[in-house]
Amino acid sequence: MSERDLIGYGATPPDPHWPGGARVAVNIVVNYEEGAENSVLYGDTGSEAFLADMVGAPSHPARAMAMESLYEYGSRAGFWRLHRLFVERGVPVTVFGVASAMAQNPAAVEAMLAAQWEVASHGWRWIDYQAVPEATEREHIARAIEVHTRLTGERPLGWYQGRTSPNTARLVAEEGGFVYDADSYADDLPYRNAHGQLVVPYSLDANDMKMVALNGFTEGEQFFRYLRDTFDALRAEGGRMMSVGLHGRIAGRPGRALAVARFVDHVLAAGDAWVARRIDIARHWLEVQA
Repeated sequence: MSERDLIGYGATPPDPHWPGGARVAVNIVVNYEEGAENSVLYGDTGSEAFLADMVGAPSHPARAMAMESLYEYGSRAGFWRLHRLFVERGVPVTVFGVASAMAQNPAAVEAMLAAQWEVASHGWRWIDYQAVPEATEREHIARAIEVHTRLTGERPLGWYQGRTSPNTARLVAEEGGFVYDADSYADDLPYRNAHGQLVVPYSLDANDMKMVALNGFTEGEQFFRYLRDTFDALRAEGGRMMSVGLHGRIAGRPGRALAVARFVDHVLAAGDAWVARRIDIARHWLEVQA
């Protein structure tokens, strides 16, 4: 028997009854990863080679200074550009915060909290956990919660590892303190996984990672059009959720941030979208679908 669920809600997805009769729920995620990526400074065997403007860069067994500076842009400048954009518009945001990255920039954490953004856990390190031993991954989950709690004043209620292992979903459910797990791209609505954990699925297509991917978006106008079309399609269907994924080192660049601003203004102008933090969507779903 298959351990995969290839059926889901099928032809009759449930009505989420979004607040205020909204046609679609929109969650904007700012991934905070800078300073937690692969680096020999942190005892890793090589430099980071993923998700930056040096597309296709190899991993080096020494420091890769250009790659490091691309990541540093995200924490030094890009995060703050996105922060201003959303705060000026009064738009609620969810942060997927890597604990070891947040620990290196307390001012950014303070800004997240002052804006009343949700800070969900993005794990302890921004590395690939595919082949990491289960015991180590379990330890990293515990360390992420501990440091996150110290930095923000409360434990994270949402989880997104990103580069998962086959054990991640089970370990998150066994930990027992998360309201939701976002490590899935399998639906347009929340659902329960095989471990009984509520999953609020994420998106890699409506995501600025496509700006730094082979065969991805090459400029802001393409990114804006794709976000707009995704929103318009889900709004027309009704009763769906849209996730938008952003990174300071990617969407925080000026030309891309302008595209994000245009998209947010389009959503706000629609007048019938519920723009909400991920934890609020999860809690609403649990209340309505219990």
